[in-house]
Amino acid sequence: MQVSVDTTSQIERRITVQVPAAEVDEAVAARLKDAAKNVRMDGFRKGRVPMSVIRQRYGRDVRNEVVGEVMRERYVRAISENELNPAGFPQIEATVNESGKDLEFVATLEIYPEIELASIEGTEVERPVVEVSESDVDEMIETLRKQNADWEEVERAADDGDQLTIDFQGFLGDEPFEGGSAEGHNLVIGSGSFIPGFEEQLVGAKAGEEKEIKVTFPEDYQAEHLAGQEATFKVTVHKVSGQALPEVDADFVTKFGVEDGDLEKFRAEVTRNMTREASQAVDNRVKQQVLTALQKANEIPVPQALIQQETDGLKRQAAQQFGLGEDFDVSQLPNELFAEQAKSRVQVGLLLAEVIKSNELDATDDEIRAKVEELAEQYQEPSQVVEYYMGNEQMKTQVKSAILEEKAVDKLLEQASVKDVTMTYQEVLAAAQQQAEADEEENAEEESKA
Repeated sequence: MQVSVDTTSQIERRITVQVPAAEVDEAVAARLKDAAKNVRMDGFRKGRVPMSVIRQRYGRDVRNEVVGEVMRERYVRAISENELNPAGFPQIEATVNESGKDLEFVATLEIYPEIELASIEGTEVERPVVEVSESDVDEMIETLRKQNADWEEVERAADDGDQLTIDFQGFLGDEPFEGGSAEGHNLVIGSGSFIPGFEEQLVGAKAGEEKEIKVTFPEDYQAEHLAGQEATFKVTVHKVSGQALPEVDADFVTKFGVEDGDLEKFRAEVTRNMTREASQAVDNRVKQQVLTALQKANEIPVPQALIQQETDGLKRQAAQQFGLGEDFDVSQLPNELFAEQAKSRVQVGLLLAEVIKSNELDATDDEIRAKVEELAEQYQEPSQVVEYYMGNEQMKTQVKSAILEEKAVDKLLEQASVKDVTMTYQEVLAAAQQQAEADEEENAEEESKA
């Protein structure tokens, strides 16, 4: 076997392989001989069909079968001998495939990039410092009260936060439009569930009142025939309901896992949950800054095969998020909607893998268990969660990957200049939300350019 490898780009290789004709022809002859033993053909007894007839009838198919097997086997040998690390499957094409001639085929493949990590030294990373105050806990408990509130009909005019029971019908000009009407719909003013400007115009409305509301659909509205259009809604208010907040008593706190109804235990539990949430927000904010710096310092080529794998994964996530069903064919979703996000994820993954490898990072079973126990704290039966994770190799592998990623970020953080910034609980959560929205906008912008 003769092998030559050409470098066609940083991450693409073109392998040309030649296999002696005798090896292929002998394998084809042996395969035809075996096949002849079981061939039934009119005019001949089983196993007595002449080889010339067998070759004429089955020769092409058998040769294609043998050549396919030979190419796959020699391709694997070629990448092993040349220490190539393929990313995805190759494109293999036979360029010479004739009896009596050496078989020649070409395999074009992408390989994982060779990475020489550049330092992120000099990068300034802001690390929020936050403490959960008593007022933060009071505010959270008030939020929990609102989430568990009942609605009680009131005789007054509607205010922000009230729930209205309404009928409505939408018009473009004088014509009603499809999907623009409903009866007995419950709408909470200020929820943001309707078109911008709709809910605000219902403040002050009373039961039995009819109102005419004018709004303009956003330019990016999902229904293209309505995007940017001015519309009029005729609304009938049937009922105005205000929130009836529950008392913070033993009955209330038992809903949140405090079985004995102890108010101090409940408050302590809320504080722990908020502290954990704030800590996660801080870690994510720091991690995002570090990973952004890592990407900027290391522009690496990314194999298209890996981008496509990640794109397919994002498609499945999107289908699940929007409730499209398990039978939905995700190939219907355009690749370009996810390609840039997928490329960025793959880049980060490759770079982090190199950080882990170059620093010989690892995670012990004790570290994995400790991480699982930390994750299990937010569940009502932590011991069952720990038992499930530790008994499932796939789940343990996922936890180990998360630990290694944390260790890699910590290693990178040693190269950066860390500046502590005091923030309130609300500020750090708001900053995390803004970062998430900014990332979404950036991905959308990149996708639109693509």
